[in-house]
Amino acid sequence: MIQGIQIAGHHQARGARRDLLYRQRFVGLLYVTPSLLFLFAFVVLPIFATFYLSFTRYDLLQPPRWIGLGNFQDLLSDDRFVHSIANTLIFSLGTIPTGTALALLFAMVVNQQIRGVTFFRAAFYLPVVTSFVAAALVWLWLYDPNVGFFDYLLKSIGLPRSEWLQSSKTALLSVILFSIWKNIGYNMVIYLAGLQGIPTQLYEAAEIDGAGQWQKFWSVTLPMLKPTTFFVVVVWFIGALQMFIQVLIMTPQGGPLDSTITVVYLVYANAFEYLKMGYAAAMSFVLFLFIGLVTYLNTRILRYDEIY
Repeated sequence: MIQGIQIAGHHQARGARRDLLYRQRFVGLLYVTPSLLFLFAFVVLPIFATFYLSFTRYDLLQPPRWIGLGNFQDLLSDDRFVHSIANTLIFSLGTIPTGTALALLFAMVVNQQIRGVTFFRAAFYLPVVTSFVAAALVWLWLYDPNVGFFDYLLKSIGLPRSEWLQSSKTALLSVILFSIWKNIGYNMVIYLAGLQGIPTQLYEAAEIDGAGQWQKFWSVTLPMLKPTTFFVVVVWFIGALQMFIQVLIMTPQGGPLDSTITVVYLVYANAFEYLKMGYAAAMSFVLFLFIGLVTYLNTRILRYDEIY
């Protein structure tokens, strides 16, 4: 009889734990439901809608008309689309390596225990919190070939003036320089957090082994920052492949001779200027697949399975 009571009590306890677990799961699901609804409405649903529209001819004025793979066949012969892909890749490869290296350099500078370091941290981060439009307008003045500050500097050291955004040879480079300046502060803060998470014992052990500053950087700092570098490069690459605002503000219509036109700008132009929604949706879906492929390759190249 006593054993039967113990078994019954055990079953009651298991039932109570099960009920508590179900209640906890229900409450957790209740908390994340608004985020899930937002994700479905503004991410999942648009992806499927874009996929459907990419197989249609749609101009906003008439209902979508199914044309199968027609839009994708047109993309293969669209020289402007191919040119936009090349510009997007050049922009990405021009901003990410240089910007990542500079972000790490600035993070190491502001990680020092020196007087006024808080001011420099705020100064380096200031471009990040500055309005994109306001910053782009300021740089438009800096790039002005007549009264711009950059041309004044070139003239003061005896170099010829540059046309910057008004030349097909330098327009994309000018946008790259602006984008690096705008994003360095954000990635600097991420690297700063990574640097401050490195145990000081590793540097002390390296000093005992006779390592200098350069050896400590290559043997301790860089390996320990692999997860941080992975995050910075992958996120920056995804953002670079979607570059749009810089082109729209600084080089309207894609710059001289389409020298700064990107895939996202071409999507915008086809959708809202030419009202070719189906064609723009096909471009968007190709870009979606391309971003997924690049992200996968980055995860394979920058993997950090090592344990330190």
